[in-house]
Amino acid sequence: MPNTNTTKAALGEALKKLALTKRLEKITINDLTSECGISRMAFYYHFKDIYDLMEWVCVEDGKKVLQDKKTYETWQEGMRQVFEAVLENKAFILNVYRSIGREKIESYLHKFTYDMIKEVVEEKCRGIEVAASHKAFIADFYKYGFVGIVLDWIGRGMKEDYEKIVENMGVMLHGNIARSIKNFERADNSG
Repeated sequence: MPNTNTTKAALGEALKKLALTKRLEKITINDLTSECGISRMAFYYHFKDIYDLMEWVCVEDGKKVLQDKKTYETWQEGMRQVFEAVLENKAFILNVYRSIGREKIESYLHKFTYDMIKEVVEEKCRGIEVAASHKAFIADFYKYGFVGIVLDWIGRGMKEDYEKIVENMGVMLHGNIARSIKNFERADNSG
């Protein structure tokens, strides 16, 4: 039997391939295991159901895209790559969006976007005393903004130029994380 990562990746690719021609709710475990040439038990060894596999695919793809884009200097490139990855998997993403709704995709995007932003916040906090809860609040605040923008773009059919969206995000964010950190530092030290 192939190793765990190979089997999971094969199932993920099978799901993406099948989602090009079928709605997610119509894809069966048999469809996936036949496509991969594995048993149903092998599927259930790795995933509890198709939605568990779908979440794994979305989160893994997101992690790959952002793995080295978690600094203040590289976050925009990371966001650009998120948009590119979504576009590359447009049929799959729209199928997921239509089948399980905005909330589930939002949950997947939150998982890997938060990590990227948290790293940027940590980088900007070096040498500055800011409570961990305030760092988390800053990361959450920007995570919700980023994810909301990506979701709106997906919901509108991914028609707008994502380069312009990322550029606007950069203009909006420029200096704001550092200002937020300084504001919390003052608040933490004044009380």
